Amino acid sequence: MTEYQPLHLDWPGLANARDLGGLPVEGGTVREGALIRTESLTRLEDPDVLREAGVSLIVDLRRPGESVEPHPFADEDLYVNLPVEDPADAKGITSTMGALYLDMLDARPELFAQALGSMADAERGAVLVHCAAGKDRTGLVVALALSVAGAEPDVVAADYAVTGERLSPYVEGYLATIEDEKQREFWRGHQATPVEFMLRVLEHLDEKYGGVEAYLRSGGMTDDQLSALRERLVARPSV
Repeated sequence: MTEYQPLHLDWPGLANARDLGGLPVEGGTVREGALIRTESLTRLEDPDVLREAGVSLIVDLRRPGESVEPHPFADEDLYVNLPVEDPADAKGITSTMGALYLDMLDARPELFAQALGSMADAERGAVLVHCAAGKDRTGLVVALALSVAGAEPDVVAADYAVTGERLSPYVEGYLATIEDEKQREFWRGHQATPVEFMLRVLEHLDEKYGGVEAYLRSGGMTDDQLSALRERLVARPSV
């Protein structure tokens, strides 16, 4: 698998904040300061770090009312709440997270396309994407964006797997509170981020839709938006 060293962001209160800059894509790398992924910003202790990082758009993928804590940027122009799930969508909680990802993508291509379209249309600066833990919904949206940028599947999957490493101490602390061994192992599986989950997502999109870009077009994302997102994200070597 292609080796990739993510740019971890030491943002107080967050364990899973990282800049995707430097990730290899076709024709170059992801531009540093273009795409940032995190967990919920309600845990952020110093909001000024976002301004210092030049963030021009925050895409919150959570459902409205999912958190009792107000979003620290909810009243600012750079914040948009674009859930990729409808509360009415059925969830196969007894299945694996990998299977759930496929259900989510098939159920709401228009919502995923809207999230990616907002990134393409954003003003100049860094786009920050987050959900609750920055693992599942964020993982899918970032995987789609990286694929549009030209990242190979193994690179996309490697980035997804980093989240499991970052959240591991917190997950283990939560699992330790579950007394029932079967329940504990069930939830351990739901917190894991094996590369196989994301590789299967990309295979599924190839098989069913003809690829990530075709999937996003089926949800309403335009060719101009796809091109704009690619140009936004990719830093090409100077000749």
